[in-house]
Amino acid sequence: MPAALDPLLQHPTRLIVLAFLSACTEAEFATVRDHCEVSDSTLSKAAAALEEAGYVVVKKGYVGKRPRTWLGATKAGRKALAAHLAELQRLVAAAESAGAAHDPA
Repeated sequence: MPAALDPLLQHPTRLIVLAFLSACTEAEFATVRDHCEVSDSTLSKAAAALEEAGYVVVKKGYVGKRPRTWLGATKAGRKALAAHLAELQRLVAAAESAGAAHDPA
């Protein structure tokens, strides 16, 4: 695996969670869960891994008397996502270039 690919973002759930969060300031846990079509447990595990890496911040609070959790991508998370996506695009371009070079057409 090329060094520029982020091993943490190889997991599909972590990748989609960070991609979703990179498009907003922050989002409520339930909104992220529903968008990513995962269970509470799966999102909790993904958010914990991303938070440990410094890619996501998790805030807890209340709306009225109901507890709520909000997730937001950090600057480091946005940068890691951009680098990961750029490397994926580079790999695709290299594969296309290699394929064109070997195409007898």
